[in-house]
Amino acid sequence: MRITPGTPEVRVPRLVGLMAVDARETAEARGVLLAAPDRPEFHLTVVDYVVRQYPPPGAEVPRGAVVTVWFELGDAEGGAGVREPRLPRPPSGGMRRELDEPGDPFEVLR
Repeated sequence: MRITPGTPEVRVPRLVGLMAVDARETAEARGVLLAAPDRPEFHLTVVDYVVRQYPPPGAEVPRGAVVTVWFELGDAEGGAGVREPRLPRPPSGGMRRELDEPGDPFEVLR
């Protein structure tokens, strides 16, 4: 579908999964602008992948509207994942405590 410059409404393209450089080119070709709140230097971002966008793909917006995109954190930016306490907590006492369970065929002798 070719969009003519006089078209007042455009459809938001699917940007999720694209590299930053491809997302910028796709948005420009479809008549929308991009903003990335998690990338202050968005114009320099090249190989990071878009993981979320708003408005969603297919939404009708005025030509020149801003589509917000978010990127996956790279290896150097943290991205260690969520650390949460695991319950139940392991029993105290280390390996000896774990081996002294009733009915254990390899009971530890003291």
